[in-house]
Amino acid sequence: MALSYRLGTASALALLLAGTSLAQDRAVTYTLYGTPGLLEMPSALSADDGEIAGTVGYFGGQLRTSFTFQVTPRLSGTFRYTGIPDYSEGDDAFWDRSFDLRFRFNDEGRYLPALAVGLQDFLGTGVYSAEYLVATKTVGDAFRVTAGLGWGRLGTYNGFSNPLGALGERFETRPDVFESGDEGGTPGVEAFFRGDAAFFGGLEWAPSERWILKAEYSSDDAYLDSQGDPLFDRDSPLNFGVTWRPLPGVQLGLGYLYGTQLSFTGTVTVNPNNRPFGAGFDPAPQPVAVRAEALRAAQSWDRSTLPEATLRDRLREALRTEGIELLSVDLTDRSARLRYSNTRYRAEAQAMGRVARILTQELPPSIESLTLEPVQSGIPLSAVTFARSSIEAYENEVGGTAASLDQAAFGNAGSAAGLVPVPPGRDAFTWGLRPYFGLLLFNADDNFRVSFGAELSAAYRIRPNLILSGAIRQPLLRSGGEGADEEEPINGIPVVRRNAGLYGDDGNPTLEDLTLAYYGRPGRDLFSRVTVGYLESMYGGVSAEVLWKPVESRLGVGAEVNYAVQRDYDQLFEFRDYDTVTGHVSAYYDFGNGFHGQVDAGRYLAGDWGATVTLDREFENGWSVGGYFTLTDISFEDFGEGSFDKGIRVTIPLDFALGRPTRREVSNTLRSLNRDGGARLNVDGRLYDTVRQGHYGDLEDSWGRFWR
Repeated sequence: MALSYRLGTASALALLLAGTSLAQDRAVTYTLYGTPGLLEMPSALSADDGEIAGTVGYFGGQLRTSFTFQVTPRLSGTFRYTGIPDYSEGDDAFWDRSFDLRFRFNDEGRYLPALAVGLQDFLGTGVYSAEYLVATKTVGDAFRVTAGLGWGRLGTYNGFSNPLGALGERFETRPDVFESGDEGGTPGVEAFFRGDAAFFGGLEWAPSERWILKAEYSSDDAYLDSQGDPLFDRDSPLNFGVTWRPLPGVQLGLGYLYGTQLSFTGTVTVNPNNRPFGAGFDPAPQPVAVRAEALRAAQSWDRSTLPEATLRDRLREALRTEGIELLSVDLTDRSARLRYSNTRYRAEAQAMGRVARILTQELPPSIESLTLEPVQSGIPLSAVTFARSSIEAYENEVGGTAASLDQAAFGNAGSAAGLVPVPPGRDAFTWGLRPYFGLLLFNADDNFRVSFGAELSAAYRIRPNLILSGAIRQPLLRSGGEGADEEEPINGIPVVRRNAGLYGDDGNPTLEDLTLAYYGRPGRDLFSRVTVGYLESMYGGVSAEVLWKPVESRLGVGAEVNYAVQRDYDQLFEFRDYDTVTGHVSAYYDFGNGFHGQVDAGRYLAGDWGATVTLDREFENGWSVGGYFTLTDISFEDFGEGSFDKGIRVTIPLDFALGRPTRREVSNTLRSLNRDGGARLNVDGRLYDTVRQGHYGDLEDSWGRFWR
């Protein structure tokens, strides 16, 4: 496949970014490696907290595409996919995946520079393997000076004996942990900060907000092919370049490297902390109706003038205008308890605030206690109780958002006793027709495939917690994969994912999924799900799950068991001759500040046993960026290239891009390589992500939207 065709491979994530950041630190630009720095050399600068950058860089016949995420204000990570056509013999280009980590120790002070340490290509084949310590200092308003000490390939030009040798002789020699033909994917810990070291550095000058001029001294003299021959002529360690920012969130760079090579870079950045539409285009909520002091003392309401049935109808219609479906109500002279389903707002806290406002408008003055029970997939998630007088007091009060959270009481949703069902305000049958975009990366020998077409989806709620749903797709455009052969088992490991590119390859309509799902609450703090049918594009069968998750607990524990049968390649109703039982025990933990961890231990689709560790950072506006890795009893050698399953996943809420409220989102997982080991079913509607929307942790994180 031609190098130019692969231009979009890993940088396809730049398309996923769906927008540009609103604000930039003029000092932070991205290198050809996709990391904050000069041209090739790193700096100690960090991007703004949460910033995501997609970078494409080209020079010397090499194409690098990178995805960088500023995980915390000081920690960042990078995934990189590089093509080097002349690296090895033969017509096929060499394609390499690599991961970086960088940590900044301190903020820059008046006299003290920012200091950072980095690991480059620490989890790959080691082509770009290096470590570094670097310092950066601002001089005046427009200059930045960077100086660093590098090891590995950053210690290959004018290198000298490792100063860490004073700590022990083992630091003086760098072992070759990345041998030729290595499958990659394992950390080269034994080589970290070992072997010769060398100095690098550079200068940046920003004459204006849009232009930054750069000069650097590079300590990298390791541009060699697999035989040890130079990839290009290197006449000088000095590199020069310029970065231009034509628009916020867009950087374009041009450079002259090593005395012989022109370089080009393009970077798109987005920060989930910054909404492109500010507060968005949400319709204005109803104002809180404040009762007169005399009315607050009322002990009952006159049902002859306002019958309960009439009040229920009024509440149903008022909530319906907000995209909220009223399910049932329990009314007394002094209290109101409502169950409702939020169909419009991504944050349950925002829907809850809208419900509370409407209740102050519609309820009789005697009702003081308001208990709201959000419901998703027919499951009541929690019960949040407010004093109506507090809602009246805090709407326009400074600090009212925090005060309303403090006075709210959180607990389990009650039983159905006393609740009067409300006739549904929407049809039980819903459907939609929309375009779809499919992206398959790093699948066996086909590293990039894109598909586009139309999707017809429908759902029928037989009961609120019993849902029949499905989707049919008609591909209109599909790249790659023509004439691909069926993959065969490697070392006896069943092919459970490597044939993904063969599914729906004939261009005919496909059945993406067709399931019947039942959700329940078998006990206190317990939730359950059973799904049967065509569970995903590659598998059908039965999936059952139970989750223990108290409303105010950061911890959740679940278990899932599945019987899965591999579907036929036409993605219609037939099955192939492979079935298996999989299952996992899972632990979920909310670390606070948007960080969520998950550990799943059990049996995977290929019959292997092991565990998956995941860490995600979720933002208040619904963005989520995370990473995972899976280790099973399949050896690194049997797993093949990449050694074990690992990757990055990104979720973008559509309200971020559209500016109007919607619960829809777009998700993509970027695996280092799509292999068979550590593969799980992709079952829709898993309990944890459904249930926690209405629990204290998620409500607290999004409570800033309560009054919106």
